[in-house]
Amino acid sequence: MNYLKFLLVGIFFGIVLVKSEAVSWFRIYEMFRFQSFHMYGIIGGAIACGLLFVQLAKKGKIKSIKGAEIFIPLKEKGTIRYIIGGIIFGLGWALIGACPGPMYILLGSGIFSMLIVIAAAILGTFIYGVLRDKLPH
Repeated sequence: MNYLKFLLVGIFFGIVLVKSEAVSWFRIYEMFRFQSFHMYGIIGGAIACGLLFVQLAKKGKIKSIKGAEIFIPLKEKGTIRYIIGGIIFGLGWALIGACPGPMYILLGSGIFSMLIVIAAAILGTFIYGVLRDKLPH
């Protein structure tokens, strides 16, 4: 019962993504071909909101639900790994037409071929976990 609020927020988020066409393969295709601003507007808006809330949290103006300060640890510098990871993520996104969140939304929308994509994503995550210590970070 305690997790019901998270389920409801997830359902709401899924409905918003479907209605805004952010999970549409055609919209993603348009984005990668630079034919439409639609997805760039959605992604840019999300980045702007994320930046705003992270900065407010760092300044202590936003607190957690329990009233505690939100601590955001500093990350290591790793430009190359972020570039390589972003390229791999972008290639997967372009091939599949969905990033990790929308994969589940598309499955819930009745696109059952996403089961293959989700299984492959889970397998890839497992392989990364096995090889993590051997990879250059």
